[in-house]
Amino acid sequence: MQTRKARARHWFENLRDSIIEIFEALEREAPDALYPGVPGKFERIPWQRAKDAEGEDLGGGVMGMMHGRLFEKVGVHTSTVHGHFADDFARHVKGASQDPRFWASGISLIAHMKNPRIPAVHMNTRMLVTTECWFGGGADLNPTVDEQRFATHPDARYFHAGLKQTCDGFDPAFYPKYSKWAEEYFFLPHRGEHRGVGGIFYDHLDADWDRDFAFTQGVGKTFCEIYPALVRRHIDEPWTGAESAQQAKWRGRYVEFNLLYDRGTTFGLKTGGNVESILSSMPPSARWP
Repeated sequence: MQTRKARARHWFENLRDSIIEIFEALEREAPDALYPGVPGKFERIPWQRAKDAEGEDLGGGVMGMMHGRLFEKVGVHTSTVHGHFADDFARHVKGASQDPRFWASGISLIAHMKNPRIPAVHMNTRMLVTTECWFGGGADLNPTVDEQRFATHPDARYFHAGLKQTCDGFDPAFYPKYSKWAEEYFFLPHRGEHRGVGGIFYDHLDADWDRDFAFTQGVGKTFCEIYPALVRRHIDEPWTGAESAQQAKWRGRYVEFNLLYDRGTTFGLKTGGNVESILSSMPPSARWP
């Protein structure tokens, strides 16, 4: 298990470094006429959890933040933490009701773009160990102009096609199951509407460790291909004030989901994670009527 933990952590941190490199390259590519100013660069901010009563190190992580001219706000974070779940939370975590000890490592990112015609995106993958061990995560696309918020839009079709290809390489049942899960999960019941156009969401993947890890790696690799392609598809397109207003509205929906329903937000806060990292998913600006 210790070897598996080390392999997973190494992958998540290497994936973070690859995504940061890709995103900084896109920042430099952005045309000056639409995106004036100096291209942004990521700042890496290490953090540690508070030690327990016995003085044991409980892990931590690295926040990767960039406020750029193309990426208005983007966070690419990794963490590796361990300790004990609080009793009330342990009852809701697989394998933790009788023994609250846990270990978790993963990567999480959210990109909010300056140009509303470039969809916002979220991706995270993780490995969690209690008395059991599993992988979870996924990726979902969050367009911020009305005309792009349909499953039939070319951006949504492209994003889903890439994830489907990855899923099909492991199990043809994965994509129907995980895309439906994403559709149901990324939904705001109080609004009666979806957060975006979905993607995939999976959890408690524990059939075969090596295959499950390979699938989780595949999701990360696929993201590194499909999202930069979508950015480049729209990077030269100007936008209107009306589209910026739509962006502010849909960013508000993103805030509502993350604060009310997101499991990752709850997990981070319940396990003593870094508050700034957890809430860095919030957009730089939003609007409510």
